[in-house]
Amino acid sequence: MITIEFVVILLCLLTGTRFGGMGLGLISGIGLFILCFVFGLQPGKPPVDVMLTILAVIGCAATLQTAGGLNVMMQFAERLLRKHPQHITLLAPFTTWMLTFLCGTGHVVYTMFPIIADIALKKGIRPERPMAVASVASQMAITASPVSVAVVSLVSILAAQHGLGHAWGILEILAVSVPASLFGVAIAALWSLRRGKDLADDMEFQEKLKEPKQREFIYGGTETLMNQRFPKQAYWSTWIFFAGIALVVLLGAFPELRPAFEVKGKMTALSMNLVIQMMMLIAGAVMLMACKVNASAISNGAVFKAGMVAIFSVFGVAWMSDTFFQAHLEELKLALEGVVKSHPWTYAIVLFLVSKLVNSQAAALTAVAPMGLMLGIDPKMLIAFFPASYGYFVLPTYPSDLACIGFDRSGTTRIGKFIINHSFILPGLIGVSCACAASYLLVQTFF
Repeated sequence: MITIEFVVILLCLLTGTRFGGMGLGLISGIGLFILCFVFGLQPGKPPVDVMLTILAVIGCAATLQTAGGLNVMMQFAERLLRKHPQHITLLAPFTTWMLTFLCGTGHVVYTMFPIIADIALKKGIRPERPMAVASVASQMAITASPVSVAVVSLVSILAAQHGLGHAWGILEILAVSVPASLFGVAIAALWSLRRGKDLADDMEFQEKLKEPKQREFIYGGTETLMNQRFPKQAYWSTWIFFAGIALVVLLGAFPELRPAFEVKGKMTALSMNLVIQMMMLIAGAVMLMACKVNASAISNGAVFKAGMVAIFSVFGVAWMSDTFFQAHLEELKLALEGVVKSHPWTYAIVLFLVSKLVNSQAAALTAVAPMGLMLGIDPKMLIAFFPASYGYFVLPTYPSDLACIGFDRSGTTRIGKFIINHSFILPGLIGVSCACAASYLLVQTFF
C-alpha cells in the first residue's frame, strides 16, 4: 500500500509540472483527496507558517518592483557589465546572482538576459558562455538570499525543531549558504570561459551571418537600461528594501534584540518567522507611503504573480507529502533511518530529484526536509546539502532557462537534439556539486 500511495504522489507531481506551479498545487489536491478518501490516511498539516512568511516577502518585493527599485538595481548591474565587456562571462553570473540575492527570486533577472547577449555579441564572445551560467547563477542564489522562499522555508522547518539540539538561526544558515553558493557559481563561470567554439570558428553561426536578414536580426538590436531616468522615489525604495533585509539579518544574529514571551513555562524569543513577516510588511508599507507607489499595480507585477504561484505550489505539494509521511513515519523510519544516518548524502540526492519533479526549491524543501528530520538526519546536514534543492536545470523546462534561450539571438544557447544535452546542464551540475561540497566542508569545520 505504501508503494501504491507513493506512486500516486509521483504521478501527481509529474502531471502537475506539465501545467506549471499553479498546476502543481492544484493537482496535488487530487493526490491529497485520493490519500484521504481512497486510502484512508489522516490529512497532514499544510505549512501555514512558511506560506505566510513567503506572502510577506513577496508583498515587499512586489512593492519594490512597482516603485521602480528593481530597475535601479538592473541599471547599476548593466553599467558594471558594459564597463568591463571583456569579462562578461565572469561578471554576468555574479550580477544575476546578486540581483536574486537581493530580491529573493530569480524571476527578476529576465531583463538582464538580452543585455548580456548584446554585450557578448558586440565583444565577439560566444553568448552561450555568459548566458547559460548567468541563468544557473540566478537560481543558485536563491539558497543564499535572506528573503528567498527557499531560505524562509528552511528557517521555518528548522525553527520547528528548536527543541531538538542546536537552534539554527538565519544568520548561521546564510554563513554557510552564501559562500558555498558563490563558490559554486565561481567554478561554473571559470569552466564556462572556454566552453563551445569561438564565434569565428563556429561554422553554424557563420552560416547564419551569410543571410542578411539573419545578420541584421543577430546584430541589429541593442537592449539597454542605460538611458533611462528613474524618479528619486525609485532610489528611495531600493534603500528601504535593503534596510528591511539588514534588520532581518540583525535580529536573526542577535536574538536578545527580539522580545521574549513565556511559552510552556520558558522564556522564548520571538520566532524568526514572525520577525521576517513583520519586517517585510513594514518595509513594504514604508515604500508604499514614501515612494508614491500605485497600490493597485502591485498585484500586476511579475514578482507578485511568480510569488503567488510559489505559495500555491508549496501549499499543495507540502500538504500532500506531509499526509503521506506522517501516516507512514514509523515504517519509513525502520526502513530508511539507518541508511540516511550513515549516508546523509542520500538525502541530497532525494532533494535534488524532487526539486526537478516540482520545479521549485522551496516546494522540494518543504516536501523532503521535514521527512529527513523525522528519519533522524542531523539538522546541520540539511544546511550542508541545501544547494541540492536546485535540480530543475536537468531538463530545460524552467522559465528562466527558456527565456535565456529566447533572448540569445545568436542561437548558441540552446536545447540539444537529445534534450538532456542543453546549455545549462554542465554549468548546473558543476555549480550545484561544488556548492554542496563547499557547504558540507563549512558545516563540518565550523559547526
